[in-house]
Amino acid sequence: MLTRVLAALVLLALTAGAGAEEIILKLQHPLPTSSTAHRQFIQPWCDKLAADSKQRLKCQIYPAMQLGGSTPQLYDQVKDGVIDLMWSLPGYTPGRFPLVEVFELPFMMRDTEAASKAVWEYVQRYAATEFADVKPLAFHVHGGGLFHMVKKPITRQSDLRRLKIRAPTRQTTKLLAVLGATPVGMPVPQVPEALAKGVVDGTLLPYEVVPALKIDELTRYHSEPDASQPTIHTSVFLFAMNKAKYDSLPADLKQVIDANSGIELSGQIGRIFGAAEEINRKRMPAGSVNVIPNAEIERWKNLGQPVIDGWVKEVTAQGADGKGLLAAARALIAKHARN
Repeated sequence: MLTRVLAALVLLALTAGAGAEEIILKLQHPLPTSSTAHRQFIQPWCDKLAADSKQRLKCQIYPAMQLGGSTPQLYDQVKDGVIDLMWSLPGYTPGRFPLVEVFELPFMMRDTEAASKAVWEYVQRYAATEFADVKPLAFHVHGGGLFHMVKKPITRQSDLRRLKIRAPTRQTTKLLAVLGATPVGMPVPQVPEALAKGVVDGTLLPYEVVPALKIDELTRYHSEPDASQPTIHTSVFLFAMNKAKYDSLPADLKQVIDANSGIELSGQIGRIFGAAEEINRKRMPAGSVNVIPNAEIERWKNLGQPVIDGWVKEVTAQGADGKGLLAAARALIAKHARN
């Protein structure tokens, strides 16, 4: 009898120990540890996950693609279980996620927090199937791209002619083309080398990422719309988890993940990126920033309308309601801007 009791106690102890075992989540992203994403979002998120799970869930973070692969491969890495978590841009695989590209159309966004919440709600309502291979934890946008130029500022459309400009997304590539520039698509980690070697004459980027990539050391001019205008473009970011890894977690740890994801996390990240935009803009050298005249931006809006119409036509041909989705995205941005 004593032997049986001891055996039961040992089994109970082993079971309890197994339940409290640490689970290490491999998280990979493309930017250095000095970036806004790493310092203000990813590392704090992982710290909160550990605290909320009583140290049972922990992240092993691999910044700057330290675990291997290229930035456009991140989505498939998390889908296939090579990694457990990733943060990147769906737009780095052009055409794969067409419905969410509505937020990357020209002049869509003013407020990063509102737009980020709008993307989350839009995906849940209209585009969940695009991300069915993973478990999305957050969607967000950055503060909006502006021109960072090596040799001359951009003040009017004619300044862009024959210049090679880095474009982050498929829709931005189309906008640059109609404005007369030569768009060069590439993920953000490749931009510093492209600028240093003269592969591009300038780049579209938010201020938020400029210091981390030393773009301010590689360019001399920063050209932006007036604050009253929407941003020239923005990019959609995805923070996602491998579905099988999430499903393998005990119920209480799933609740920890769920409590640290969703529309509130999306808005929080958007708010972080918006604040970083203002801070880093003030760090630009005196006289290096110029505002593109409002009249010129209004012309660009008209020139960019075919890009918007093209997206509507494309997704409609794929069986979606293009006009309805565009209206829904705009309405959701307006809704969250009021809240």
